[in-house]
Amino acid sequence: MLLHNDPNWMRAGHWFSRTDDSSLHDLGILGVGASKSAITPNQADKTPNAIREALLRYSTYFAEKDIDLSEKLSAIDLGDIPNPDSQAESIDLISQKAVKTLVLLGGDNSITYSGVMALAKKVDLTEVGLITLDAHHDLRDGISNGSPIRQLIEAGLPGNQIVQVGINDFANSKFYADRAKSAGIKIIHRNQISQEKINLIVSDIFQTLASCKYIYLDIDMDVCDRSVVPASPASLPGGISANELLNLVYQIASDDRVNHFDITEIDSTIDAPDNRTTRLAALALLRIAAAKAE
Repeated sequence: MLLHNDPNWMRAGHWFSRTDDSSLHDLGILGVGASKSAITPNQADKTPNAIREALLRYSTYFAEKDIDLSEKLSAIDLGDIPNPDSQAESIDLISQKAVKTLVLLGGDNSITYSGVMALAKKVDLTEVGLITLDAHHDLRDGISNGSPIRQLIEAGLPGNQIVQVGINDFANSKFYADRAKSAGIKIIHRNQISQEKINLIVSDIFQTLASCKYIYLDIDMDVCDRSVVPASPASLPGGISANELLNLVYQIASDDRVNHFDITEIDSTIDAPDNRTTRLAALALLRIAAAKAE
């Protein structure tokens, strides 16, 4: 679709340059379209470009704080990982990206393992905290989009430095809930988000992760209600709202320790005609940028 061109209305998609990444930029996006190991067959490899297209629907102006992101941050599109289903290759290539804030565009949730382990090539994994916005524990055996948290714990990430936010009813088994408890993972259930203030929830999260020097945020879009993320194969009715997601992302990203992110679990080929899932993902990305622009 041909979009209207207004020189006084910068599209967010045009803000991300595609120049050489040798210099240090404030914000970078990198496509990691893993899909082959997913429990539910999907075409999540198509999603990074769909999110890029969705960015063209938005401006760079953060009205709430009267901030134009393009005046505060330099942003770069680092392209795509050529073999995103290889965790070893992804870890190596992700770790080479020298931007202050890096957002991985998935792809399925298996890339969370790659993203955290890429960070661990630069820092001590025992100093890393992990926050997941996710309906699921992702503690399954094997290598899939249902296993990255178990993989990370086995790699040395302390379980008591993991906070899972938005865990939904009837989305997990008792076996994996017990596995999460045994690992020391802090769980914030979906209903707590609707019953408590977001700022108090975020404060509780950071109190749990007070000893961590670095924090990684995994934004699994199936944490949201299925009505707003129909392209997330495992989303359920009764997930969190779009506004709750955006507020959580913004408040978490405002912490200086949180500079590594992923946005996962979208198959853009099954989105609603209005592309509401990828548009919400693009807004989550802009909320990260807004937090870093202040």
